[in-house]
Parts: sequence; structure tokens; C-alpha cells
Amino acid sequence: MKKSKFYLKDNKSFKEKAVDFLQSLLFWKGRRKRMIHTMDISLDDIRAVFFPKDFYEKYRYLGSVPYSEAGEIFKAMEPLVIYMDYKAKQWWCPRFVLRFLHLFGDDNSIVRVRNRRLSELKCKLTKGYGIVDYKTKWQWYDLRISISGTKQMQDLADAIECKFYDDGAREDLANQIKDIDPNTKYNKGYTVGTLETELDRLEAKQQS
Repeated sequence: MKKSKFYLKDNKSFKEKAVDFLQSLLFWKGRRKRMIHTMDISLDDIRAVFFPKDFYEKYRYLGSVPYSEAGEIFKAMEPLVIYMDYKAKQWWCPRFVLRFLHLFGDDNSIVRVRNRRLSELKCKLTKGYGIVDYKTKWQWYDLRISISGTKQMQDLADAIECKFYDDGAREDLANQIKDIDPNTKYNKGYTVGTLETELDRLEAKQQS
């Protein structure tokens, strides 16, 4: 039989074909439809479901949790994540089940749906609680947290935002004052109002 001109000879060995076949069983390929696509699920994704290696992998089912455990943002966000996990995870439901549903239902995302039934099941089990987003806006200490949860959770998120802003603003003002007057007594232990007054005084003195 005459082969098509588009025919390409398969030079793979039997071993390579066997590996490809096994990988097709172990890896779940993503799907694409126009601008919407789902990710390829790897063995590492499966490992993270059952054997999470860090804070991010352990609580990832909640949505946008901090990826790195270093830095001030993680310290600020950690209590909120732990509290939301306490309220979202029912006592009889292992956490790996929620991670599994988040992976195969929500594609490890807060915006994509890989399997609607699994996504809806996860939402039912967690009561829809989750962290939608967190970011800094105008200043490094201007933290904005967006969640889906109870009033208590929102109050905690608001308190974290206020505390993070206040601490950051005092540190920033204290550093500006120290740049002008290295021998100043003012540090980040003072209130924002006191530091702003001192900074205004020093800047006015410089300009006179």
C-alpha cells in the first residue's frame, strides 16, 4: 500500500513507546478551547496532594496562599490562612481530599474549572471559603486582601491589612527621619502621627 506523502516514520524503540504509554496513564493532559485552557497535571502535582512539602502546598486548596515562607507578607497572612483552614476543613474530611478536588476540580486555580462536579463538591465541603487574592498597591506595606468567607474572616483580613499598613508606615517614616537626622531619637516605635510631625519639621528645617 502506498504511503501518504505526509507519513512520518516512527523511529521510537519499543522501550520509548512503552514509556510514552505509561506516561499517558500517569500524566493528565490539559485541554484547550480557544483562549481557555487547563494545565497538564504532572506527577509532582499528584505528590503535592498527598505529600505536601511546605506551607503553600499544604493549604493551596484555599486559593491564593503565600508561595514563599520568607518575608513580612507571609508572617502577616499566615494567621488568616490557618484560621480559614480551620473553618473550611470539616473534621471528618482529610486535607488531601480537598487538595485533590482543588487540583482535579479547579485546576489548582481560583479562576479555572477543570471538572465542574469536583469543583462544586470542593465548594460544598469548604463552604466556599477561600482567599481570592492578596497584593500590595501604592506602597510595599499597603496590603490588600480579598477573601470569600464569613464576617469573622473579613474582620481578621481587615485587621491584618491595618496592622501591616501601620507597621510599614512607621518603619518607612522612621527611616526617612533617620536619613535626615542620623542621631534622632525617633524610631518605628512612635505613632504614625508623631513621626509625620517630626519628618515635616526636619524637611521644613532643611528648606529654610
